[in-house]
Amino acid sequence: MPKIALPHKFVPREYQMAALSACFSAHNPKGKKRAVLVDHRRTGKDKLAFNYMVPQAFNRVGVYYYFLPTYQQGRKILWDGIDKDGFKFLDHIPESLVLAKNQTEMKITLAHPEHVGKAGSIIQVVGSDNINTIVGTNPVGCVFSEYALQDPRGWDFVRPILRENGGWAWFVYTPRGKNHGSDLYEMAKTNPDWYVEKLTIADTWGRGGTISEEDIEQERRDGMDEALIQQEFYCSFDAAVRHAVLGKEMMAARAEGRITSIPYQKGVVVNTYWDIGRDTTAVWFAQSVKNRVHLIDYYDSQQSTMEKDFVQINGKGYMYGRHFMPWDADSNDWKSGKTAKEIASDAGYQVEVGQKYSKAVQIDATRNIMNRCWFDEKNCQRGLDALSSWHFEWDDATRSMSRNPKHDWASHGGDAIAQLAMAHEDEDDWTPARRYEEKPAPRRRGWMSA
Repeated sequence: MPKIALPHKFVPREYQMAALSACFSAHNPKGKKRAVLVDHRRTGKDKLAFNYMVPQAFNRVGVYYYFLPTYQQGRKILWDGIDKDGFKFLDHIPESLVLAKNQTEMKITLAHPEHVGKAGSIIQVVGSDNINTIVGTNPVGCVFSEYALQDPRGWDFVRPILRENGGWAWFVYTPRGKNHGSDLYEMAKTNPDWYVEKLTIADTWGRGGTISEEDIEQERRDGMDEALIQQEFYCSFDAAVRHAVLGKEMMAARAEGRITSIPYQKGVVVNTYWDIGRDTTAVWFAQSVKNRVHLIDYYDSQQSTMEKDFVQINGKGYMYGRHFMPWDADSNDWKSGKTAKEIASDAGYQVEVGQKYSKAVQIDATRNIMNRCWFDEKNCQRGLDALSSWHFEWDDATRSMSRNPKHDWASHGGDAIAQLAMAHEDEDDWTPARRYEEKPAPRRRGWMSA
């Protein structure tokens, strides 16, 4: 094969050189194999990351995944993506290197670097909302784009694989409040094995950056929210996330020390609050202690069955009271043919099924109860990430937020805690700390016992 210059038709900007120089490559075999790039909007993060991946894929034959939060985003941003100059992302791979291209799976098979006509590496764009599609594979290089909006389970899945095969991973994103993106950044800052950077417009302007302070002032004059400016252009993890459903409430919980160690109290029943979906089931575990709601645990599963979910829940060893499920628990489970209520009742559990309420009503109720909620930091970590990431979508065309939260990995934890909020709506006439076995709970508006 004739010599090919990589990266192809890409010249890094000055501020991008530090990451390329610090990280592993054919020219720097002792470089870092983990990198966190927290960069402001319009820095060319994805262009940089993709042009880091392509040479790696050519130099080491293997499977390479480029993760985005959803399959649709992967197709829009990378597979069909075109920059401001009309140049396609995929054109950074020279045609002579492309052996095959699968449009449906967003997968490119490269030619082998040493054997003509033989398949080499595979580069595939993947939505982390369906991580099951890559189960059983062995990636050697991964980019997690917009990681702060991704399901962190994707990284949990591939990290032991990369550890075993000596692979690498890049995380490129702009902050989305105090969630798993913030946690990863804080960890990387103190880990010498990781390259980490945070670039604001002050770091990029004059070094190849395209956004100046004058541009930001114009955005302010045009009405852009200041918290959004701090997040998008100054990479603030502390700015209130404008589109977060529970942004203020989660910030208050952290500031007031309500995210801490909350041990299970024996002798006090645990109630569970569910969201049941075709793709994911999410469950919060709560104890009522005085006027507090102690969230002691969280569980979710993908593509599981209700029977398997109850095996996991029963195995936690809690003394259960009632299991509060959404209105569609009366619908047949698509996997078993039974309703969720029937499955739970057959297993000997007390179930209450709620009525169908609008998202606005559920969100208001959730915001109202959040100041009573205390969370176990360890057992609820994934649930806390979900609540911090639960968000409305911003429409650039209409410059407005969506009416309902985006349906993604985080929305299941949000919808589950909304079940808790609705179940507590009419508690004024009863004592939350009362044990159900001592005195049955009164029938509350909107709930039907199984």
